[in-house]
Amino acid sequence: MTIVSVSLNDDILTEIDKLQKALGFSGRSEIVRAGIRNLLAEEKDRQNLSGHLFVVLLAIHDEKSDDQVTEMGHDYDKLITTHIHNKIDGDRCLEIFLLKGPAEEIKDMTKKFKSNRKMDHVKLITT
Repeated sequence: MTIVSVSLNDDILTEIDKLQKALGFSGRSEIVRAGIRNLLAEEKDRQNLSGHLFVVLLAIHDEKSDDQVTEMGHDYDKLITTHIHNKIDGDRCLEIFLLKGPAEEIKDMTKKFKSNRKMDHVKLITT
């Protein structure tokens, strides 16, 4: 098995250690492998989307990123049927986008949000 080095901050390591205990993983490497498998499966599912879709896109981000989220959302105005912004704690916000439109455009929007380093979590929910 090839070894890959990854730098993680203390907050992420603390969360990984909690997951290891809670879910019974044998070590940090097992958690990282499981996370990567999950990401690969989600991306494969996203790539296989086709046709005209009605989906939900969730994004959690730092409050300081509000303007950037708004700007990214404006790029996809024609897809967004509903947008809900909610403060979830301290300085974190939850964006809920109900999207309706061509799969390719929805995939593009999801990719833009997922690749943005300001996003803490992004999830596309399909029916």
